[in-house]
Amino acid sequence: MAKEGTKVPRIKLGSQGLEVSAQGLGCMGMSAFYGPPKPEPDMIQLIHHAINSGITLLDTSDVYGPHTNEILLGKALKGGTRERVVLATKFGIVLGDEKKAEGKRAVHGDPAYVRAACEASLKRLDIDCIDLYYQHRVDTRVPIEITVGELKKLVEEGKLKYIGLSEASASTIRRAHAVHPITAVQLEWSLWSRDVEEEIIPTCRELGIGIVAYSPLGRGFLSSGPKLLEDMSNEDYRKYLPRFQAENLENNKNLYERICEMAVRKGCTPSQLALAWVHHQGNDVCPIPGTTKIENLNQNMKPCPSS
Repeated sequence: MAKEGTKVPRIKLGSQGLEVSAQGLGCMGMSAFYGPPKPEPDMIQLIHHAINSGITLLDTSDVYGPHTNEILLGKALKGGTRERVVLATKFGIVLGDEKKAEGKRAVHGDPAYVRAACEASLKRLDIDCIDLYYQHRVDTRVPIEITVGELKKLVEEGKLKYIGLSEASASTIRRAHAVHPITAVQLEWSLWSRDVEEEIIPTCRELGIGIVAYSPLGRGFLSSGPKLLEDMSNEDYRKYLPRFQAENLENNKNLYERICEMAVRKGCTPSQLALAWVHHQGNDVCPIPGTTKIENLNQNMKPCPSS
């Protein structure tokens, strides 16, 4: 485990030359989905602390807020900070009006939408080029070759450096990679979410694609266990996830208790054990735990491999 104050080592993400810290920072919870948005000055301070601690990969999306998380990062990266980070954002998910019948989220991957989304993210982030641009979810109505073809044009125009996919199937990853090299695939991978190990992880490794693990702490459950639910506001979408419902909670509680027992033996916290497990999967894997508290970020960095 890394000691306090040590810098986070770097890893190669993919085969196109992108280098990032071995652990990134997921920024979603600062602005969306996990209760009300957090105070902007506090979140900027947190982002700066992460960067000064050696984290270089910052992860956001145009749907977080929506839009406000990108604006937050744009503000946080002023004054020379931008040059110190790899900035990853995403496109493709559009949230509807939940009060209307047609208000469910939509997914878009047509070329015109891809280009417009990229331009809008560049403006909100107040940058000229996005380092890593993911298709957040695959639009099954549009062949992946068409979507990636437009992303390839944006790379050639200097608006993107690297391309990624999020939550894509193994076959989709192969088809996309044949059009333009995919640098990273983002997926949920943790001690309680391991279905990706059968096909998707081997496909990424065969093709030389980096793996970015989101929710490595099980959306906070592997940090706090069942008591996580006690403090959730009605605005926290986790309250409605199947894993947090009564019929599943008992089994997940048993899993958490086993993790706690192992953590005691290892002399660490449950969240540190969960992160150490993800790091142990290989040096092509970059977990991006999110937090809104500096003390939690410091704890999360301890399982990072030593330089």
